[in-house]
This record gives sequence, C-alpha cells and structure tokens, in this order.
Amino acid sequence: MDEKWILIIDDEENFCEMIKMNLEASGKYKALTAYSGEEGIAMAKSTKPDIILLDISMPKMDGFEVLKALKAHAVTSSIPVIMLSALDDDSSKMRASEMYSEHYFTKPATTEELIAKIERVLELRGRQR
Repeated sequence: MDEKWILIIDDEENFCEMIKMNLEASGKYKALTAYSGEEGIAMAKSTKPDIILLDISMPKMDGFEVLKALKAHAVTSSIPVIMLSALDDDSSKMRASEMYSEHYFTKPATTEELIAKIERVLELRGRQR
C-alpha cells in the first residue's frame, strides 16, 4: 500500500509535530506541516496532498478563510479537508459543513479517531497518489 500524504495546517507547532509523529508511526501516512493559513495554502498547491487537516483558530487567516481559498482554487478544490478545532459549537460545525469540509473534529481528538476518519474520507473519495 502506498503511503498517503497529509498536510497539517495549525499554528500550534507542538500539536502539528505530535499529530505528524503519530500519523507517520502508523506506517500508512507521511505528513507535512504548515504553521499558518498562508503557508498551508501554498504547500497544498505545491504538494497536492491526499488530505488536509485544518485548524480553525489561527491568527491572520483563520481556518474558514483557508478552506474557502482551498476550495476556490482548481489545484486544491478536490483535496478533502478535515477541520480540527477547540471550538465545539454548532455554528462552527455547520459553517465547516456548508463550506464542504469532510469532517469536523473537536480537539483533542485521539490518533485512532483521526486515522479512522482519514481512512474513511480517503476511501469515500477514492483518492490515490
């Protein structure tokens, strides 16, 4: 099985590195990290990952703005996005869904939960690198 590439966009560097380490330890994934929305959009365009994990609460450009930019660009519009956030309110979840996010996880999410959802989203999308 080919490893899938995951782009993690989150301003919390320690969180990014922990998720990256746990995903790569599974042997199924390779992960890239971006610590700002702008950096994440640029990386998504240049690397075309299989899936993106995106935080909502980031300075300058929040996750909703990043999601809108990703879905508006031809190169990144078909990449599935899973939103990650400490925000556990219905309005944030609804907004993410309306903007075509594949799923919404409230932090902290366990590695097992993330991997299960990533596998399900990739299976549904039938994306192969």
